[in-house]
Amino acid sequence: MNFIKFLTVLILAVFSTHASAYGSSSSSKKSCKKPKMSQFTPDDKSVVAAESEFSFTTSVLTNPDNIVVTVKKLPVPVTVESEGNAYKVTGKLPATLQDTYARVTINAVGTNGCKTSDGWLLKIESK
Repeated sequence: MNFIKFLTVLILAVFSTHASAYGSSSSSKKSCKKPKMSQFTPDDKSVVAAESEFSFTTSVLTNPDNIVVTVKKLPVPVTVESEGNAYKVTGKLPATLQDTYARVTINAVGTNGCKTSDGWLLKIESK
């Protein structure tokens, strides 16, 4: 009888050890605070002229040296200025884009290494 009790306790101990090995993995992962983008100008789905300027704001969690903006996969040079608890990013639409829809795509890396992307759609008309 004691042997059966011992065997039962041993089996339960083994199963409980294996069950705890598959615990929540979220506690072991570091949280990733992604940079936030906002205040897109001109507004989403606006009609704009070719070579128009655009701007947006990104949070201080963004590494300003790692902001990459493309319009219809064309790289766009941008200017980044610090504004208190945010960065204002400005750029100009490529001259080659006319009479088309184009997405302004933003890729950025945060100061903590977290990556994010955002963007908005514009209708570009000829000058």
